[in-house]
Amino acid sequence: MGDVPDGPLDGNAVVLAAAKASVSGERLPDLVDRAQDRLATRRERYEHRYECVHEDDDGAVFLVEEGHWADLGAELALERREWTALRRVHGEHLKQLGGSLDRRAEFETALDVREVVVIGCE
Repeated sequence: MGDVPDGPLDGNAVVLAAAKASVSGERLPDLVDRAQDRLATRRERYEHRYECVHEDDDGAVFLVEEGHWADLGAELALERREWTALRRVHGEHLKQLGGSLDRRAEFETALDVREVVVIGCE
């Protein structure tokens, strides 16, 4: 697999998502970086529009509506398998975070009806 990107996403989440995704392990870190570049420019918009379920020095985790990653994928001219892989990375990050915060059940329930976006600090 390629280098795990620096940033707010848990490295294990990237590795797990790569194992499940139909995107190569070499391609996924580039996609993650590209998405983070776009998301970072919109962080203030996310802060005003969406529920932030966790924030720390690395970044913030927002719950967004279903279909959000499809829309963002279209903006970034990504194929379905690429934006699906990104959605999976962000979801895996939330699950990993939920385990460390003793909020796993809460976060997994949230993923049943919403998608998650993790945005790093600049």
